[in-house]
Amino acid sequence: MAISEELFFLDPSFEGTLQKQLQHAVAEGVLSGRFPVGARLPSSRRLAQHLGISRITVTLAYTELVANDYLTARGRSGYFVSETAPRLPEFGDAPPAEDRVDWGRHLVAGHSRDARVARPADWRSYPFPFIYGQTDKRLFDHANWRQCALMALGQRDFSALTEDYYDRDDDRLVEFIARHSLPRRGIRARPEEILVTLGAQNALWIASQVLLGPGRRAVRESPGYPQLRDILGESRADVLTVPVDGRGLIPEAVPAGADVVFATPSHQCPTAATMPMERRRRLLERAAAEDFLVVEDDYEFEMSFLTPPTPALKSIDRDGRVIYVGSFSKSLFPGLRLGYLVGSAPFIREARALRALMLRHPPGHIQRTVAYFLSLGHYDALIRRMSGAFQQRRAVMEEAIAAHGLQVAGRDALGGSSLWMAAPPHVDTEDLALRLRGEGVLIEPGAAFFEPGARPGHFYRLAYSSISRAAIPEGIARIAGAIARF
Repeated sequence: MAISEELFFLDPSFEGTLQKQLQHAVAEGVLSGRFPVGARLPSSRRLAQHLGISRITVTLAYTELVANDYLTARGRSGYFVSETAPRLPEFGDAPPAEDRVDWGRHLVAGHSRDARVARPADWRSYPFPFIYGQTDKRLFDHANWRQCALMALGQRDFSALTEDYYDRDDDRLVEFIARHSLPRRGIRARPEEILVTLGAQNALWIASQVLLGPGRRAVRESPGYPQLRDILGESRADVLTVPVDGRGLIPEAVPAGADVVFATPSHQCPTAATMPMERRRRLLERAAAEDFLVVEDDYEFEMSFLTPPTPALKSIDRDGRVIYVGSFSKSLFPGLRLGYLVGSAPFIREARALRALMLRHPPGHIQRTVAYFLSLGHYDALIRRMSGAFQQRRAVMEEAIAAHGLQVAGRDALGGSSLWMAAPPHVDTEDLALRLRGEGVLIEPGAAFFEPGARPGHFYRLAYSSISRAAIPEGIARIAGAIARF
């Protein structure tokens, strides 16, 4: 049997070289059974002519497929599907299944929640994406990241790539965090006081599971990080909220009997307020007097391009009451999912044991890649580039906001990557966001950051991390126009 070249076509959306795309097409055909054992592939000349590509590209693809045992070469006869090519197992046609399980009886807890900060999967296709937390590929250092990834895949780092760390972390990454990242926040920590996590959200979950449970009392900010509300809901603890104002969490508002207070003092989520030093000291004084702990989520501290960052709450803690959460996901890219916990050795020991039960450890080659990217200076260069771009974008955004009379409800005096906005009270920003999508504009409605049943509908967040400086004025103009039409 001969396989016709008409079965092959090029997909413009394929992310990879022409050679890789051709390899993928042949491998997929073999695995799916469309290309049976012994079938002859089109000659390199005919396939190249059909696809309009170089003949050497086809030859290199075939050669790689031979090396991987998908194809076999037979002298002058050409290339054929190998008799020992990988195949998917055949189980026959399974009868259609009908779900007869009463899941309401078997699901012991509901993990899905009612409020999310929704973002369309194709957000990059929108011309005015004022959305938070995504990577701007125009700023990211692709070349050096790729080089660090290749170094981590090398023979010298074979053990970092392949070995099970059990409950340990990459020594190089932990050392860099201890000697470079934490001192920038005024924090000193030993390796046994640091635990690598799958991002800040994973760190918050681990902390809540170790510190909370039935009969314990947790306190969090309102408005606040929506996922933290969900995380604390899983702890079975009594969860209370404390209000924030233009200077962040109010220490005197923390209710009596608290066991753990979760706070974002350097960059409150979502208002971007920064807690001043006197409030930080009062919070720690209350923690010492009433014997509660503080979990400090220190996200986005690197984006302090307006004024130097305020020292972390952990840096002025003299009693070991603060558990510090850091992350590389915001400053590198969110898909990385790498962060860390810093706390006293007894806490980290329990956190490490819990992590080992759940996921053992974050992938070793990811840890080693990040360790190289940090230690070779690429991370600091990236932060400087991002800070410069964000400062310019913020200036353009604030000028456009002022020109169109929009109201800023909260801005980070240090920098950051977003502004917390307030529309007129009669404007429902969920509805506003839907209307703006039709005009190519993405905003984030603010209701998800508040408590169910007490959610003001007129707040929204505008981020400038993923939108170009040139697109900001027109995007703000469209937002102002949509609000005016309400």
